[in-house]
Amino acid sequence: MTLRLGVNIDHVATIRNARGGAHPDPVRAALQAQKAGADGITAHLREDRRHIGDQDIERLIEAIEVPLNFEMAATQEMLAIALRHRPHAACIVPEKREERTTEGGLDVAAHHGQLRPFIEQLTEAGCRVSLFIEPDPVQIAVAHALGAAVVELHTGKYVELCFAGRTQDAERELDRLRQAAADGHKRGLEIHAGHGLTFDTVKPVAAIPQIVELNIGHFLIGEAIFSGLDTAIRRMRALMDEARSEAAA
Repeated sequence: MTLRLGVNIDHVATIRNARGGAHPDPVRAALQAQKAGADGITAHLREDRRHIGDQDIERLIEAIEVPLNFEMAATQEMLAIALRHRPHAACIVPEKREERTTEGGLDVAAHHGQLRPFIEQLTEAGCRVSLFIEPDPVQIAVAHALGAAVVELHTGKYVELCFAGRTQDAERELDRLRQAAADGHKRGLEIHAGHGLTFDTVKPVAAIPQIVELNIGHFLIGEAIFSGLDTAIRRMRALMDEARSEAAA
C-alpha cells in the first residue's frame, strides 16, 4: 500500500504573522506542496489564530485539489467552522493556549462524553473524523467505540527519544506505535501518524504496514529554508517509499 504524505503548512503562516502582511503565503505553499507530490494538506486553525487564519482555510478549500485535513480543538467555535466548510477530514487535537506546539495526544478516554457529539456531527456532515492520540490500547479502544474513522498516532515522544540518543527507549516507543497501529487496524480504524518526524526518524515509522498516512509540517517548512519546499517534500516522499519497499522485501 502506498503511504500518503500530508504536508502541514501552519508554519508558513507563523513566519507571515511574525511580521504581518501577506507573505509568505500558506496557500502558495500548499499549492507547491501539492505539485511536489503531497497527497493532502493539513492546517490547524487554533483558537488564538497564532498561525493559520480563517481566510487561509477559506482560500485553501478553494485553491487546492488534494484533500484538506482540518485540525481543530473540540470547541463549539471550531465545530461551527468545520461544519460550514466541510473539509475532507477533521482531526480533533488537544489544544492549550500556553503550548508552543501540540504536546501530546488527545485523552479520548477521559473526554469521551464531550467528544461524541463532535464526532457524530462532523461525520454526518461528511467529514472523515480523526482523533490525534497516544499509541495506547485504551485510547485506541475508546476512539473506535466513539465511531471515529481515523486515529493519528502521536510520534513526538519517539522522535524526542531518538534525538536524545536514548536508543532502547526509542525502540520501545516504536514498538508501542507498531502495536497501536496493528490494534487500530484490526478494529477497522484507518491509521495515520505524525508529529516531529524528520528525514532521520521517518523510515521506521513509515515501515509500519498498517499506517496509511503521515502528516509532517514543521520539519519540512524548516528544511525548505535550506533546500526549498519542493526538494524537501520530494526527499521525504522518497524516504517513505524506500521504507515501505524495504519492509516488503
